[in-house]
Formats: sequence, C-alpha cells, structure tokens
Amino acid sequence: MKLLPQSLLWRTFLLIAALIVVAVLAWTAIFTRAEREPRARQLAQMVISVVNLTRSALVTAQPDKRRELLLELSDREGIRVYPVEDDDKVAPLPERSALLQMVAAEVRRQLGADTRMSLERDGEAGFWISFRIEGDDEYWVMLPRERVDRGFPLQWLGWGAVVLLLALAGAYLIMFRVTRPLKALAGAALDIGRGRRRAPLAETGPGEIRSVTHAFNQMSSDLARLDEDRALILAGISHDLRTPLTRLRLAAEMSADVSAREGISADIDEMDKIIGQFLDFARDTEGEPPELTDLNAVIAHIAEPLQRRGAHIELQLNELPPLMLRPLALLRLAANLINNALRHGGEAAPVEVVTRREGNEVVLDVLDRGPGIPQEEAERLKLPFTRLDAARTGASGAGLGLAIVDRVARGHSGRLELLAREGGGLVARVTLPARSA
Repeated sequence: MKLLPQSLLWRTFLLIAALIVVAVLAWTAIFTRAEREPRARQLAQMVISVVNLTRSALVTAQPDKRRELLLELSDREGIRVYPVEDDDKVAPLPERSALLQMVAAEVRRQLGADTRMSLERDGEAGFWISFRIEGDDEYWVMLPRERVDRGFPLQWLGWGAVVLLLALAGAYLIMFRVTRPLKALAGAALDIGRGRRRAPLAETGPGEIRSVTHAFNQMSSDLARLDEDRALILAGISHDLRTPLTRLRLAAEMSADVSAREGISADIDEMDKIIGQFLDFARDTEGEPPELTDLNAVIAHIAEPLQRRGAHIELQLNELPPLMLRPLALLRLAANLINNALRHGGEAAPVEVVTRREGNEVVLDVLDRGPGIPQEEAERLKLPFTRLDAARTGASGAGLGLAIVDRVARGHSGRLELLAREGGGLVARVTLPARSA
C-alpha cells in the first residue's frame, strides 16, 4: 500500500484512469463479439460464392480448356484448384477461433455436411475448401489467407491511444481544479497553526469546496478576533496591575522591617516578571517585520548582562549566516530559554548555549543539569499556563515561558523540542530554517 500515491489528486486520477481503460477494453470486447457474427456470415457467403462459381466454371468448361481456366483463376484471382488425393495431410480448423468455426458451420449448412475446410494442406498455407463435381470427383479450392484473416488496423490503435490520452488529460485537469482549493486550504490551515495570519482564501470551485472554504475563512476570522481580544485583555490586565505594584514597592521601601521589606520586594519582582510574561505572550510576532539578524548577537545580548551579574553561562556560538528573523521576538525566545535554564538548573552546573548549522536549518540548544522533564510531558508543557513542579522543583512563574518560545519558533516556521540530556538535565532545542533572504 505504500507504493500508492498519498495525494487525493493522484489517487483519484489513477482511479479515473483505471475506469477509462477498463471501459475501453470492455467496449472493445463488446464490439468484437457484436461484429463477429455478421463478419462470419459475410465471409461464409464469399467462400460459398467462390466454390459455386468455381464448380460451375469447371463443369461448363470444355475439358481441353480447363487447364487454361485454372491458370486464369490463379493468376487473376489467386484461386487455386487441386484434386483431392488420398494421402493429403490436412490440419483441422483451430477450435479456439470462434470466427472460423462460425464460417465453417455456415459453409457446411449450404454446401453440405461433408465439406472439409483447413488452413493448411501438405504444408501449404491458405484457406482450403473441398467440393465435388460430377459425382465422386472431389477437389480443393484454395483461397489466399488474407481474404479470410483480417489484419489488425494499426491506425485504430493510434486513434485509440490519442483518445485515451485526451481522456486522461481531461481527468487530470478536472481533479487538479478540484484539489487545488484543498491544497490552498491545507497550506492556510498550517499557517494558522503556526500562529500566522492569512488573507481570506478565494472561494472558487465546486459548491462543496466553496462551502468548506467559506467556513474556513469564517473560522480564521473568528480566531483572529479572539486572538486580538485575548491580547488586549492580557495587555490591559498586566498594565493595570503594574500601578498597584509600584505603590507596593514604594510602601515596602518605607518599611522599617528589613526582612519584611526584602520579602515584599522579592514577591513584587516575581509578580513583575509574571506580568512581563503576560505581555510577551500577548504580543503578536506577526506584527514585527523580519529582517537580517545575527542570531549569535541576539544570544550574546541576553547572556552577557546575566554573566556580569554572576550567572554561570557558557556560550558555544558557531559561525552562522545572517537570517531573516524578527529580532524582538528572538530576544524574547532567547531570554525565556536562558532564564528558564538558570532558574531550574543553573546552580548544579553552568548553563550551556550552543548554536550551529545543520544543512538547511539553524539549531539553538540551551542545556542545563536540572531535574529535567519526563518525555511524555514535553508536549504538554508547551501549552500556556502549564507547569510541572514535580519535575522542576522550586519553579515559579505563570507557566508561559515555553509557550512563548514555542509560539515564536512556530512563527518563524521552526520548532521547539524538549529533550532529555545525557547524564541528566534538559536540552531545549529550537530549530529554525536557514533563510537569508
């Protein structure tokens, strides 16, 4: 079954092509069977006429003129007459030839049941028919085989091939017109799944395809509106929360209790980070135009300030070509990956950040030695507001970091993978297409 094409276009085309070929073969068989009986009757009548005329000519001709008559028949008509010998070696008519069997039955019905017919006598090919004259004298009439056998008309084969090719071309064009909107629909659905916005699809084609396209355009419009509403709500809530947080920070600074002040400040910082994640998640990456970007420079811009503050980060940035990326979105991606690795595994060992090129892709790996993530939970943790405290002990936040990374990666036609690191820990791998223009 793997040999069969997977696309609807080619599967349906091959099915239609098979139906056309079967129909052509069926009509050929029907025509052959319908044409066989009239042709056999016509051929038998011709044979009977030749035998009767030959018998009459021999009977009425003068004995001394018969030799000249036979030579005349042979030269002009290709008809030969031989006397029947006792030692004649005659092959019977082939039983598999339905046409010849029908001819033989009709000839025997009119000339007599003792009439013999053969396609070969004493090694000489032809259509041989026996007849009697003047009582017991028996003769053979031999007709050329081409008068009985009908050669296959090669021009029919050519015209049939032309008609078949035209039918197949028409079937392909029909299926292409049907499947082209479906292909466009699949591409648009893939883009929406990656977080991109698409212009409404043209509602063309058959009625069913137009209905599906209209429903898809409506769904795409509804999803875009819901996404805008969600972003607006998140941005509004985050903005409104920062005002009371600022007042709390001022109140904490005025507190005489040092431990209480530090605790309140830490909580405020954590809440501010959560609000920042809300804002990052609410931002639309499609609104930022792509431009040539140095991915290594983006990573260094995030890592160097953290290193100056004492964070254990090791950079292994291999040479990469400039890529068509959205710089601000990549900053959020790199910041979330590195901060996530520092939060969960930065104390056990340094966090390693590695970039490299693999074929037509660019790979960014952020490796830590933290508790890691169960492989069966990797996909679930890419969803917004999802955390796994059992696997990443001591974690805090809103559970939006990996969701932001995944959304930015998909917005660049890339992907995020969460892999177990050999020796313990996690490898957060972002793979992006190496597009430079």
